[in-house]
Parts: sequence; C-alpha cells; structure tokens
Amino acid sequence: MLETVPIGVLAALVGLAGGVVLGLAARLGDFCTLGALESAVYGRDQRRLRLWGVVLAVAVLATQFGAMAGVIDLGGTFYHAIQWNALGSIVGGLVFGYGMAMAGNCGFGALVRFGGGDLRSLVVVVVMGIFGFIALSGPLAPLRVTLFPQPEATGPQGILHDLGQLGLPPVVVILAIAGGLLAWGLAHPGLRQSPRQIAWGVAAGLAVAWCFLGTSWLAAESLGEITVEGPSYTAPVGRTLIFLMTSTAGGITFSVGSVVGVMVGSLIGSILRGLFRWEACEDPRELGRQVGGAALMGVGGVVAMGCSVGQGVTGFATLAWSGPVTLAAIIAGAMLGLRQLIAGYQPE
Repeated sequence: MLETVPIGVLAALVGLAGGVVLGLAARLGDFCTLGALESAVYGRDQRRLRLWGVVLAVAVLATQFGAMAGVIDLGGTFYHAIQWNALGSIVGGLVFGYGMAMAGNCGFGALVRFGGGDLRSLVVVVVMGIFGFIALSGPLAPLRVTLFPQPEATGPQGILHDLGQLGLPPVVVILAIAGGLLAWGLAHPGLRQSPRQIAWGVAAGLAVAWCFLGTSWLAAESLGEITVEGPSYTAPVGRTLIFLMTSTAGGITFSVGSVVGVMVGSLIGSILRGLFRWEACEDPRELGRQVGGAALMGVGGVVAMGCSVGQGVTGFATLAWSGPVTLAAIIAGAMLGLRQLIAGYQPE
C-alpha cells in the first residue's frame, strides 16, 4: 500500500477515521469541554463532566498498553520528545481556557458546531488557526520561544518515568490512574444510567489510541517521514487552512484528516439527531467577543503545545505531565472567563 498510496494520504486517513469518531462522540455522546464545565457549575448536572473520566480512562489504558505491546511509539510524540515546560503549560492553558470561554467553544467544539451548521464557529476556527500560526512561526514566534522555550528532551520524562524512580511499577501506575478516572466518572448515577454516553466516551478514548497506533505504524514504515500524533485542534487547524489554500496534491497530513474528520462526524451526528441547522451571529458584540476568544485560544494553544483535546486528552493519554497540568490550567482559565460572562449578565 505504501508503494501505491502517498504516505501523507495514509496518515490523513488515520486522522480522518479518528476525527469522525470524535465528531460523532461530540454530537451523539455530548462529549464537550466547555459544555461539560457549564453544565456542572451552572446547570448542576455533572453527567457531561464525568464522561471525561470514561474518555480519559479508556484513552490512558488503550494508549499505554499499546505502548507496552510495542505497537505505539510514545517516545516519538512531541509530548515526550520535547522537554516539558511547566510554565508554558500553565500560562498557555490559562490563556486558552479564558479564550475558550470568550469564544463559547474550544477549537474541537467549534469544528463540531460548524459541522452542525453554525457559521459563527467557522469564524472561530479560522481566527484560531491564523493566530495559532502567528504564535507558532509568525511574528510572535520569537517572543514565544524566548519566554517559553521548547528544547528537545535530554532523557526520559513523564509520569511513568518519574513515579518509576520511586519504585512504582508502570502497570500499577497505569491501572491506578485509569481506574481512578473510571471510578470517578461512573460514580455519577446519571452517567451510569446513560449507556449511550458511556459507549461514545469509550469510542472517543479508543479514537485517541487508534491515532497513535496508526501513525506509529506509518512512522516505522516510512522511516520517520510521518510523525507519531494524536488528535489536537489548535496548530492542526492552521495546517489544514494552509493545505486548503496552497496545495491540491501534496502536503496532506494527519492533521488535515483529523480536522476534516471531526466536521464530517459532527455533520453525520447532527443529521442523525435532527440537530443540523444553519445559524449565524445576530449580535456584532457577541461575534467580537468570539473573535477575541479565538485569537487567545490560538496563541494559548501553541504556547501550551495543545488544546483541551490535544493536551487534555491526547497528552494525558501519553501520561506526560503536560496533559493533566495543561488541562487543569484550561479549566481554571475557562472558569474565570465563564464567571466574568455570567456576572456580566446579572442586573445591577
């Protein structure tokens, strides 16, 4: 197959499959970052938040046991190949989370909503992708590199390595983390009574491991031409925009397939649930806030080297410290933004 199909196309197909499942999980299983926080804090319904426990537990188990079986190369991911910058994870996560609240969605959520006909989310996606590349390789790149350097790792790092130094066996650590997350998720009676959501949570976690598995195989077969990757939706959105603008044959990557896959999965899920409808912004102030939030997400996501999915799920699945730390910072930033928005709507 490698001799007849370009390697980039195969990588894109891996991303497409994973993205479709994630898009379906968002629409049919209500898997969402900001929506989960809003429902838990202001709607007093933790079901969507607890779903994250299922998603993370499955992603960790499938990814880590795939690595132990030798079919997933976690060392080839940037989560372990680049030295972790704790300050970048915290600052980038806070900025991304605050921007997520202002925009009303993370990058993944915006792609999902656009797949369901929300044209406002298209603006969020485009602005986030542009500002992500402004910080990644554009005018803000020198400042980012100076403030948040990301050199290559000089040795093993991550949760398994560091806890292993204390004498804890990797299997014990993996089972403890995954088991704790799963127990926390399923402790909510509302989620236990929703097998559909649980099933889609499992599917979302397996989609992350699938992406690592597929790109690991392609990386080995292509002698490193393909990078080992998992789903992420900040810089990959920018890469997709560049591909659409500048290439018709070459340049297709895992990122392009993953981004398109989420929109396709969301479109299918929206149609199946009867939720597809065209929507546009009627309030210029709302659109301005969303554009500002999208810009913050683009910059924050690049500084943190991932978004709520890219670090919060994918990075977490690799058991890199950047995963849980960035996720915590994103939650904190989002809660600050939501509190500001909600307080702003209260009568004086």
